[in-house]
Amino acid sequence: MGDSTDEPADAPPSRLARLLFGGVLAFMALDNFQSLEGMVQYAEGNGVPKADLAVPFASGALLFGGTGIALWRLPRLAATAVATFFLGVTPLMHDFWNREGEEKQAQQIHFLKNLALLGAAIAFLVRGGRRCRT
Repeated sequence: MGDSTDEPADAPPSRLARLLFGGVLAFMALDNFQSLEGMVQYAEGNGVPKADLAVPFASGALLFGGTGIALWRLPRLAATAVATFFLGVTPLMHDFWNREGEEKQAQQIHFLKNLALLGAAIAFLVRGGRRCRT
């Protein structure tokens, strides 16, 4: 009896996980692009240097990564892009330790959500590096 790592990458549970995770990330990136001016202003307010360049670049990395995971194309590179996005964005944009009251609680929730998404990206990175039966 093989363990779950022997499951083909195109098996229904793996495909569903990739589509859900990657699809949501791609949607988040597209939403960032649609609200680009506001996202840049928010990043500037959080002290992000060159936010006018950093926000579109980070959103592009998230779009590339989410799409790559959903379609399982260049999975290691895609998962690396997603993990890099969350490693950079999470402590800068959701610094709950510098906030007070309700804002602190809201930013802590976003911070923890992003940590969970980072964990999933790492799992896809590991999965993408394995030679799976297809």
